[in-house]
Amino acid sequence: MTSQRPSRTTARAARSPHVFLLAAVACAVALGWTYWAFVRTTTGQLADESAWQEAGVAAPDTQLPFLRFLDTLPVISVVLAAAAILYVVVRRQRYLAAGIAVAVIGTSNLTTQVLKNLVFDRPDRGIATLDFNSLPSGHTTLAASAAAAVFIIMPPRWRPFAAAMGGAYSVLAGVATFINLWHRPADVVAALLVVGTWTLVGGLIIMRTGDGWNNWQGFGRGWASARGWLAGCWLVGLGSLAVSGVLYFAVQAIGPAPVPGTATLPLFFWWGLTWIVGVGFTLSAAAGWLFSAQARRTPAPERRP
Repeated sequence: MTSQRPSRTTARAARSPHVFLLAAVACAVALGWTYWAFVRTTTGQLADESAWQEAGVAAPDTQLPFLRFLDTLPVISVVLAAAAILYVVVRRQRYLAAGIAVAVIGTSNLTTQVLKNLVFDRPDRGIATLDFNSLPSGHTTLAASAAAAVFIIMPPRWRPFAAAMGGAYSVLAGVATFINLWHRPADVVAALLVVGTWTLVGGLIIMRTGDGWNNWQGFGRGWASARGWLAGCWLVGLGSLAVSGVLYFAVQAIGPAPVPGTATLPLFFWWGLTWIVGVGFTLSAAAGWLFSAQARRTPAPERRP
């Protein structure tokens, strides 16, 4: 009689590369739609500008702390990314993974600067606003790309935790630029989508070239791989998106103030804030789920009776 042993999964990491590529295209399309809807149209410009103007009224006491955070944001982002990359180089000797992580940071920030300064423009739609384009946000791109670099070079068992923490850090950076009146909500969302696009491309390459270490035994094999990290991201992300949608269409149904920043209630501010939070955490949850699902599964070691 032959004893039966559980079969080992032979599928390599990122066994469905088309999923990564389709998700990257979806992020790029969402980026283009964000630009068209909130920069090229009168309705979108009014909403985006109103949210920006209302931020100065709705949260005036938070601007100084956020300004201090923004002043140190580049240093914090570089230090976090550099520490993680040096760790995988020195301790794990994953030179290719480290190079790809650096490339994700570089391409994300280069894409933002090219789009902002050379590709996108801000047409005059009769809205009293700044006459130059500020989409996507450079500060948000820097913070989110640093978080993304840390996420993609982590072993799979650490990625749920890294996705949650990276999402929180990216959202904090985006909210800070918004509340401190550096950027409009669409600028921040566009930056998150730029980073999302390159994270998926870089992550696919990392998983395909690092098949030996991109494996895990599933959720719950340690505190960092608990399902709660991604569940919390989904809850906050989708919940915030739902609130932002309700607020946006409610204001449009009531009729927005014709001059940005003159509304009695700062509903556009809360729309922009929840939109940023929703997009940031939803992207983090989706990335955490996709990378976990596409990691090479290895069965847990059998327990002896």
